[in-house]
Amino acid sequence: MVRTQDQLLEELLLNRHSCRAYLPTTVPGDLIERMLSIAQRAPSWCNTQPWQVHITRGDGTARFLEALRAHLEETGSYSRPDYAMPAEYTGVYRDRRRASGWQLYDAVGVAKGDREASARQSAKNFELFGAPHIAIITTAKEQAVYGAVDSGIYIGALLLAAQSLGIAAIPQAAFARLAPFLREYFAIDDSRNVLLAVSFGYADTDHPANSYRTERADLSEVVRFH
Repeated sequence: MVRTQDQLLEELLLNRHSCRAYLPTTVPGDLIERMLSIAQRAPSWCNTQPWQVHITRGDGTARFLEALRAHLEETGSYSRPDYAMPAEYTGVYRDRRRASGWQLYDAVGVAKGDREASARQSAKNFELFGAPHIAIITTAKEQAVYGAVDSGIYIGALLLAAQSLGIAAIPQAAFARLAPFLREYFAIDDSRNVLLAVSFGYADTDHPANSYRTERADLSEVVRFH
């Protein structure tokens, strides 16, 4: 049966997930460029395309991780984002966040209240969950929140492009907290803000961290027709 375009898009969205365990296999360069070329078609206000991307591969990823470990060991701090983090999560947003977190913890065997184990799991963010590549996404500072919104649309397109090519990925806001380190390491101009990072590669489908899927709210919860 021939699937319609909306069915193909829905399939990509249904199958995409935030991958938290990867195989060491690197993604071929031509496939990475294809992923980026597809994502580059993302819309933006007045077609300004405010995003720029820094990607590691091969030894570049190893060098980055080594520098990152040294930085975290030296400073012990990583909370200096270019954009303010959420002040809090309340109501249904808190409920959804907790449900997602407990799905992960249940999958990897972190018991409720085991702060040491949850901290170890959180630290895997800065190991890229074993991914062989990381993409640092920056946006034009002068465009303020709208540059960040446009770049967020680009990230959504990037994730779907990756999924369409059999590449697993995870957007990581944790790296936004490392903005000064990332700016220095990648020689990012002061005219740009660090938005977040996307680690990507091929999923380790046998790892328990990849064994669950999160739910989405019913339309009745998020849509009002007038």
